[in-house]
Amino acid sequence: MANKETLVVAGDLVMNLAREKGVPLLPVDSEHSAIFQCLVGEADNKIEKIILTASGGPFRGKSVDFLRKVTRCQALNHPNWKMGDKITIDSASLMNKGFEAIEAKWLFDVTPEQIEIVVHPQSIVHSLVQFADGSLKAQMGLPDMKLPIQYAMGFPKRLQNVFPRFNFTDYPELSFEKADVDVFRNLSLAFRAMSQGGNIPCILNAANEVAVDAFLKSRIGFVEMSSVIEQTMQKVSFVKHPGLDDYLKTNDEARRVALEIVGK
Repeated sequence: MANKETLVVAGDLVMNLAREKGVPLLPVDSEHSAIFQCLVGEADNKIEKIILTASGGPFRGKSVDFLRKVTRCQALNHPNWKMGDKITIDSASLMNKGFEAIEAKWLFDVTPEQIEIVVHPQSIVHSLVQFADGSLKAQMGLPDMKLPIQYAMGFPKRLQNVFPRFNFTDYPELSFEKADVDVFRNLSLAFRAMSQGGNIPCILNAANEVAVDAFLKSRIGFVEMSSVIEQTMQKVSFVKHPGLDDYLKTNDEARRVALEIVGK
């Protein structure tokens, strides 16, 4: 599973189908691969909390006033990862981390209250799992997608490779801080969508795609993306127990509504 949006939009349908067919879903995203690796051998042990690490993107520590003036070029300049334009903007706005939280909920069968986001600028600790006894397990490594991809393809074996190795002396300090959900409102919107459930995460995803596209085309500002998403979540019809047709209709309606908001 390399596409987080699939579980964001319709995680219930995908996970139910996987269980029905007896198919394991192996995560490729670096954070979820980290969690998966931490859970190997822990099948009988209760997860108390999942801690997803976030680099914080290029605007870590900045104010809302600063973000109002952010340019497309600035937002596409990620400090640690080389990615496509859309996911780079999602990372800068922390929507990507919100999507990862929703993905983690479905992959590891946890509640929103069991998921915590911690900003870790060095991107060395890819995520952690805390168990019922308070013990924490973390998976660490250089910020490079080759390892989680290889792990999923080789599982349950760890395949030998010649990838660069992490050296602690190259990183004398690893820091961690709380995510600022007041400045980066997309993260709080994602947790709101996850808690509300139903088709709300589908609305979140569709509105975000419209908002990011509008920002990349300089039609709206960086901060305005959150407003477009929030308004769309409020305006699109809520479906508590959606089926596939409901998700498809929700996606279309949310995009139409978001486009109308962007066009105003």
